[in-house]
Formats: sequence, C-alpha cells, structure tokens
Amino acid sequence: MSAPVSRRPGPVDIAHHSHLVGVFAPQREEVDVRDLEVIGELPADLHGAYLRNGPNPRFDPIGTYVYPLDGDGMVHRIEVADGAARYTNRFVRTPMVQAEEKAGHVIWPGVTDLYTPTEDEVGPGLAGTSRELPDINIVRHGGRLLAMAETTLPFRLDPADLSTLGRENCDGAMGVGSTAHPKIDPVTGQMVLFNYMLDAPYLTWSVVNPDGSVARTPTPVAGADTPLMIHDMALTERYIVLMLCPLVFDIAAVLTGGSVLDWRPEDGTRIALVPRDGGPVRWTTHDAYWVWHFANAFDLPDGRVSVDYVEWTYPGGFAKAPEPSLGSLVRAVVDPGSGRVTREVVCDRDVEFPRVDDRELTRGHRAVATVGKLDRSQGRQDSLWFFDTARGTEAHWDPGSVSVGEPIFMPSAEHEYWGMIGTDRGDMSSWFFVLPADDPGSGPIGKVRLPIRVPAGLHGAWLPAE
Repeated sequence: MSAPVSRRPGPVDIAHHSHLVGVFAPQREEVDVRDLEVIGELPADLHGAYLRNGPNPRFDPIGTYVYPLDGDGMVHRIEVADGAARYTNRFVRTPMVQAEEKAGHVIWPGVTDLYTPTEDEVGPGLAGTSRELPDINIVRHGGRLLAMAETTLPFRLDPADLSTLGRENCDGAMGVGSTAHPKIDPVTGQMVLFNYMLDAPYLTWSVVNPDGSVARTPTPVAGADTPLMIHDMALTERYIVLMLCPLVFDIAAVLTGGSVLDWRPEDGTRIALVPRDGGPVRWTTHDAYWVWHFANAFDLPDGRVSVDYVEWTYPGGFAKAPEPSLGSLVRAVVDPGSGRVTREVVCDRDVEFPRVDDRELTRGHRAVATVGKLDRSQGRQDSLWFFDTARGTEAHWDPGSVSVGEPIFMPSAEHEYWGMIGTDRGDMSSWFFVLPADDPGSGPIGKVRLPIRVPAGLHGAWLPAE
C-alpha cells in the first residue's frame, strides 16, 4: 500500500491546532468518582449509564493530527441511579497505547503520516504497524461492550471498570473489520454492520445475532467498484441504506506526497439499498453531496424507503472549495424500483450528530435531535435542535457558553429524556445535562458537575440498567 518512511516525524503544533486546544484539549487523567454534585435533580426513575467515546491522544502527537480520525480512544461513563451519579473514564488501551505508556512518550504518528516504528523501537510484533484508533463510538450488543474504530476491529471493554480486554471480531462477523456505526434492530435484536476497504470487493456487510453469534459473515456489496470513505449507514426492516459519496482513497497520490482522500464531485453520490434477505442490490445515482451521519430510515407502505440524514455540500476538511460546506437535515425518499429520489430539507442550520430514540430504529420515528447553529450564517454549532418529524415543528435549547455534544435519547420506566455532555468555554468545567423529551427547549431539569474536563468528542449510547 505504501512505501516505508524511515525518518521520525516532528511534533504537531498543538498550540495552534484547533482540535487540540480549548474544549478539545486532551485529557490524560483517569478517575472514578461517586456522588457527584447535581444541580436541579436527576429523575428518580432514570437508571442506566450514558457512555461516550472520542479521540484523546495519550501523548502529544507527532507527524499529523487529522480530526476526527486521529487520537486514542477515551470512554467516559456517567452512571445514573436513584437520583445520584457516578463518573468513570478510561483510555482504550490498544497495543500501541500500551507500548507508548511503557516508553513514556508517543511512538506512532497520525493516520495520514507514512512513518511506522521499527523493530528496535517496539519489537517484532508491532514493527511496521499503524496506530489503531477505536475512538469513534461505543456499542453494547450480545454481551459485549465495544469501542468502535473507523474501519478495523473494535476493542472489547470490561463493563465493570471500562478496562480494555482486547480486539473483538464478533464471532467472525467483523472478519474484515467494521466501521464505527453498526445499527441494532430493536425488533430482531440483530446488529448489522458494514466495512469499506482499499481493495476489492471495497464494501461488505454482515450480521450478528442477539446472542453475539454470527448470522452473516462479511458479504460483498455487488456494484461497489471504488475505494470510498463511507462513515455511517441506516437500517430499515428490509434494507441496509448506504450512501457512497465520491470521497475516494487515492493511494498513488499519497506515495507522491498528496492527500489520501480525493473529493470527486463529478462522480456523483450513489445510493445502495442492500436487501437484508440477501437479494440484489438496488442502486441509484444523485448529484454529489457528503454524509457523515444518518438519523434513521424506514420502509414506507408503498415500498419506497424514507431516510433522514445530515447532508453537506462537500466534506469540509477533506476537500477544498471557494464556498464553505453547508449542512442540512434532509429527508430523502428512495424508490427501489425506479431509482427516483426526492429530497426535503428539514433544517439548514449546519446541524450534525442526528439521533433518534434507538427503540425506533428501522421504523418511523417521532423526533430527531441534533447539534446546530443559532445563527445560520456564522459561528460554531452552539445549540441543540429538536425536530418533531410528524408535526413538522422544531424546538431548540441555547446552552450559552457551554459547548454541547451529541444528544442521546434516554427512556425510563415513566418518562423520556435527552442527555448530553457539555463543557463551559469560560471555566472549562464539564457537565452532564438531562432535558425532558416532551419539552427539550425548556432546558435541563438537572445537570451533573463532572469531576474533570471531558474533551469534546464523538458518539455515545444510553445503556439502560440490566
């Protein structure tokens, strides 16, 4: 794939890297603290754990640092029971993190740097390897708690203390790896996943049974003919929905000093509906756009497929264009027979991290929550937006000086809530917020002061108490 580079790269300029300072600054402290301070109240009927993963370099990085792909995983957990809260955080200790901790300094560079350590540095088992990065998502399924990476095997964590148990291939379902966003069917209990690769067959999908056994080993997606980056998927009762946006891996360019990813809008975006029963893939092509994340998808009575996702004009950070990339929450309806696609913009506030009630995945959902902008024309994604897809209404919460992360739906025996982690940009204190799902715009009914600053991160999950 690439020619070896023998010269060790220099340090990343952390002080001037927007994703290594402020709310993104790495956290090296690991703690386990009970009886946290609560302002307001935590619902007495809410029992479970909110977990979130995210990139957090164990040592100051060298070579390159490309957010959100780089950075070691750190999992944060807030356990809630009887109105009280406990916080725990742990690094995901891959072999690379363990070797660096033993050495006391960074060894591996970022993912876009071709340097790999020598046998003299790390021994024969790790020589020539690249850093593993299970820093994107956290998933519980089939008795396993998994820290998910972008395209490789996840790492299994001990649910008792979040310690790292090792790589996990889910009984062979992840034999060629997995992306960070598998989907769990709440009706069947199956976990469906996909993976993209640099070589043929380029794209596969597989299925894990509710008990953790493999139901379908990695199966090529017929018609996929180009190595593309594909971050997320959606799932209906009948289909896997994949959007193949034209962000192409260009290995030849890397070998001559170019970028590993090349945005080719002239190729358009292809939509694949992959029947879960193994039938022929249904393809359609649209003008180019980029997708990081889906909210949900579901089958319509007439056989069409409805898909809610965040659509960007191009992948900011991975492509250059004279105008900024614009993001919108979009509902698309795809006809598997004719290939016709209709699109409706639900919101154009540069939203991201769309989430629904996970119990409604594969079926029609009541609401979508996102992070978005109060001012459409400028500024950061600084607020939370909630869209009632049935009524066509929206609500928002302005957290002021707090940078909030992905909202997660948290049901209880009596009521329903949204939860998220946020960090105050003024004093860098981090908080866990709980908002009522029936009126999220009213703001939090309770918030928990976390004992350390939690770096801005990526994806998480609500794990109801078992």
